[in-house]
Amino acid sequence: MAIAEQSTQSDGRVDLPDHGTIRDSPYYNDELAPVPVEKRTWTTYNYFALWMGMAHNIPSYTLAASLIALGMDWLQAFLTITIGNLIVLVPMLLNSHAGTKYGIPFPVFARAFYGVRGANVAALLRGFIACGWFGIQTWVGGQALYVIVGKLTGDGWINSTVVLGQHWTLWLCFAGFWVAQMLIIWRGMDAIRRFENWTAPLVSVGFLILLGYVLVKAGGLGPILSAPSKLGWGAEFWAVFAPSLMAMIAFWATLSLNMPDFTRFGGSQRKQMRGQILGLPTTMSFIAIVAILTTSGGQVLYGEAIWDPALLAARFDSPIVVVIALVALVLATVSCNLAANVVSPSYDFSNAFPKRITFAMGGLITGIIGVAVMPWRLISDPSIYIFAWLNFYGGVLAAVAGVLVAGYWFVVRTELNVTELYQDHGRYWFNGGWNIRAVVATLVGAVLAVGGAYTAAGTPGPYPADGLIPLLRPLYDYSWVVGGVSAFVIYLVLSIQDRKTAAVHHSESAHQPEGEARA
Repeated sequence: MAIAEQSTQSDGRVDLPDHGTIRDSPYYNDELAPVPVEKRTWTTYNYFALWMGMAHNIPSYTLAASLIALGMDWLQAFLTITIGNLIVLVPMLLNSHAGTKYGIPFPVFARAFYGVRGANVAALLRGFIACGWFGIQTWVGGQALYVIVGKLTGDGWINSTVVLGQHWTLWLCFAGFWVAQMLIIWRGMDAIRRFENWTAPLVSVGFLILLGYVLVKAGGLGPILSAPSKLGWGAEFWAVFAPSLMAMIAFWATLSLNMPDFTRFGGSQRKQMRGQILGLPTTMSFIAIVAILTTSGGQVLYGEAIWDPALLAARFDSPIVVVIALVALVLATVSCNLAANVVSPSYDFSNAFPKRITFAMGGLITGIIGVAVMPWRLISDPSIYIFAWLNFYGGVLAAVAGVLVAGYWFVVRTELNVTELYQDHGRYWFNGGWNIRAVVATLVGAVLAVGGAYTAAGTPGPYPADGLIPLLRPLYDYSWVVGGVSAFVIYLVLSIQDRKTAAVHHSESAHQPEGEARA
C-alpha cells in the first residue's frame, strides 16, 4: 500500500490531505479518520463548555457528597477533590496533545503503541468502563425525573408498585431517559457539541438552587462549616484519604485516556490546553464545594448525610424548588453522559469493527451494556461507589495511560506517521498487529494496582477482606498511582531494551562478510 504524505502546519498540527491510500483499509472508517485541519475548529470556549457540561452532573455531586457520608468535614472533602483533579489533569493534557496534533481519536492513537489490532485492548477496556458510567448517569437522571414527576402528581407516583426491587414508575423514568439520550446520539458528534454549548451555562443553576434552599433552612453557613469531622486529622482520616484521593483521580481517569476524541477537533494546542485548564479544576471545584455544603446542610437539617441530590430534594417542602432544580440537573446529566460516556465507547466499538459499527451504532451498544451492568447496584452505597467501582477501574485504566504517556512522549517523542496507523504490515503492525511490550506493561501494571482489591470490614463490597491477592492488598489504596507508574516504567524499559537489541542485530549484520550476510 502506498504511503500518503502528511503535511505539517505552521502551528505544528499535522494534516493528511489525501485519504485515498487508507480509505479501503479494514482499519478505516469516516469516524476514525483523521480530521482535516480546516475542520479542527473547536475554541477555548468549546473545551471550557465541554468540561462544564461534563463536570456539573449528579455523579460529580455524589462523588463530593460521598466524602461527607464517609465522615470527612467540608475542608477535608474539598481538599481531597481539588488535589485529585489537579493530578489527573497532567496525564489528560499529555494524551490530549496527540489528538490536536494529528486529528486522530483515542483508539487510533493507541495503535501506535499497542499495535493496529492490539489497540482494541486499550479501547475496549475504556469502552466498557464508559458503558458502566453511562448506566450510572442514566439511572441517576431517571431518579431525578422520578422525583420531579412525583412532586407534580402526588404520592401515587412515588409509592407505586415495586417491581424487581424498584418502583415501576422509577423504571419507566429510567427507560424514558435512556431513549431520549439515544435519539441525540443517533444524530452524531455535531449534535452532541451543540447540546453541550447551550446547556453549559444553565448547568450550575440547579445545584445553586439546592444549595440556596439548604442554606436558608439550615440558618446560613455557620452551622455547616462548624460541623466537625468524624475522622479527625489522624490515622483514621489518612486511612480514608488515600483511597478517596485515588477515587477522585479515577473519576476522570477515563477522560485522561480518550480526550483525543475531543482534542482532535481543536483549533490549536493552546486552545485545547487553555480550555481544559480553565475548565476541569474550576468546574469540579465549584461542584465539589456546592455538593459538600449542600450535603453538610442536609445533615444539619435531617440528621443524616444524604449524598444523592434527587433523594435530598425529595425531602424539600417546596415543589417549585424541587422541579426547577432537578430539571437543571437532568439537563446536566444528559450533557455529561453524551460527552463523557458515549463518544469514547462509540469510537472504541467502531475501532473493533470499523467497517460494521458506525458512531451511532457504537452509541446504541453503549446504551445496552449500560443497562446490563445494573447501575442501580454500583451507585447504591458510597463504599461500593468509591472503593469497589472507582478505585478498581481507575487502577486498570491508569496502566493504559502509563503506556500511552511513556510511548508518545519518551519512545516516539510525539512523532507519528498517520497513514501507517491505518495500515497492516506497517511500523505499527509489530507482531501480527500486536505490540506485546504494551500488553505486558498494561497487564502487570493492572495486576499490581488492583490485584489486592479488598473490602474493608463492616462495609459492603464484592472483594474478600484480605484482598484478591493478599500480598498486594496494601497497594490497592494507591491503585491509580501504582497502575500508572508501574506500566509507564515497564513499557519504557522494555522499549529501550528492544531498541538496544535491534541496534546490536543491525550492527552485527553490517559487519558480516558479504557472502555470510547473503546466507
